[in-house]
Parts: sequence; C-alpha cells; structure tokens
Amino acid sequence: MSLLVKANRTGRDIVRVTPQSAGWKHVGFSAHRLARAETLRVEEAQREACIVVLSGTVAVSTAQRTWNGVGARASVFEDAAPYAVYLPPRLAATVTAQFAAEIGVCTAPAEGKHPPRLIEPGGMKRSVRGKHANTRYVRDVLPETEPAESLLVVEVRTPSGHSSSYPPHKHDRDAIPAESFLEETYYHRLDPPQGFVFQRVYTDDRGIDESYAVEDEDLVMVPRGYHPVVVPYGYESYYLNVMAGPQRAWHFNNDPAHAWIIERDRS
Repeated sequence: MSLLVKANRTGRDIVRVTPQSAGWKHVGFSAHRLARAETLRVEEAQREACIVVLSGTVAVSTAQRTWNGVGARASVFEDAAPYAVYLPPRLAATVTAQFAAEIGVCTAPAEGKHPPRLIEPGGMKRSVRGKHANTRYVRDVLPETEPAESLLVVEVRTPSGHSSSYPPHKHDRDAIPAESFLEETYYHRLDPPQGFVFQRVYTDDRGIDESYAVEDEDLVMVPRGYHPVVVPYGYESYYLNVMAGPQRAWHFNNDPAHAWIIERDRS
C-alpha cells in the first residue's frame, strides 16, 4: 500500500484519508477547495473535528450558532497563523465560502467532552525549530495544551533548500513519557505550486522504507517510523500535520544514526 495519496487537481474535494482507507484507527483528514458560496457539510458521529481555514474566508454554522468571517489569509505561505473551528462529535456544521477558500478537516475519535469553539490565530503559539538549513517555522493550531480529546494539529513552513521534520524522528511506541504512539498525516503545499518535496517514511527494521516525490496538495500518511522532508532549492514548503493516538501527547525519539546533528547544533 502506498503511503502517498495523490491530490485531485480539479473539483471541490482535493484529498481524503479515513481510518478505513489508511488501515489505522485514529486520524482522518480531508482538504477542500470551495468557490464563493459553495458549501461543505461536516458531521462526525464518534469523532471530533478541527476545521482549519487554510486560505480565504468562510462561515461555519451549527444548529446553535454561526461564526462569520472565519479566515484572513490569502495563502498558507503568508506569515500568519490560520483560523480554525473545533467541533465535538454529533454536532453537524455547514461551511460556506464567503470568498474562495481552502479548508482542511481534521478528525479523531472522541466522546464529546468539549464544546464547539472558534480558534483564533492570536491565541496560537508560533515558534522556530532547528538551526541553519534545518530551520522551519511552526504554528500550533491545536496543541496538547488546548482542549480536545484526541486531535493534535500543527502547521509548518519550511524555507527553500531546507530540511524539515529533521533529524528524522518517530512517535510509534505507546511508552509515555519516553515516546507516544501517534498516527500522522502530512498535507503538502508548495510555492510556486509546480514544485515538489521529498519525503521518506522508514522504520528501524526497514519494515517500512518508502520515499516519495510529493507534489502540491498531495498527502503522505505516517502510520509509524521516521518521516523527514527535504525541500529543493527555489521552492518553499508548507504542510499541515494531523496527529492522534491512544493518548493525546507528543513524545518523540530521533533516529540514533542522525541525533548527532542536534548535539552539534547545541555546542
């Protein structure tokens, strides 16, 4: 089974992964491009959802309320965090594009412990990871410090010629605090859009060892193992990560063969 899910280049629905299609238990993700006034219904019986407005502006309506003017970016490559809306299970919502928009819908198992809410960019932590050609820029959309039952959502911009999710790290053992088990998806965007990045997914025993040339709007599934990304010169990378597992905590381990890079950068 390929871990690369190719995008639909036209139409409303760009890419979609469910636990059934992925062969795992936790993470679901879909991305959609909406023309002005076009709608998308989001409804999950046993899963929470985080609707991330990647670009454009939408209204999100439930039976109880409507959030208007959700979204402010023209592109994911702007130096700005996104707007998002959190939905508990069994609460249907209609997303209506007020201007042309692109949205990501992130889902994971939940019981319904948290109310719906608007997540504004001003409340999102922004940080810089790595040094030199490892530098990348992180925006925490739904981190473990914010209310949710399973979902962890983060977006990352990586400059031209840089590596990301590097040194290679993994989170595929349920052994907190040493490491947590989290399935993960990478939804990729490229600027300019004709570009590509390289992503490898591999395990210590090489039971998984896959490398892909990933194009704009493609998605890579990470069921387990290390999963670095390399960005060729001349192109900028963006990806939206969705993670979920048995416990809502992000604890990872670096590939021992490459951990020396971090030690060198600390010295």
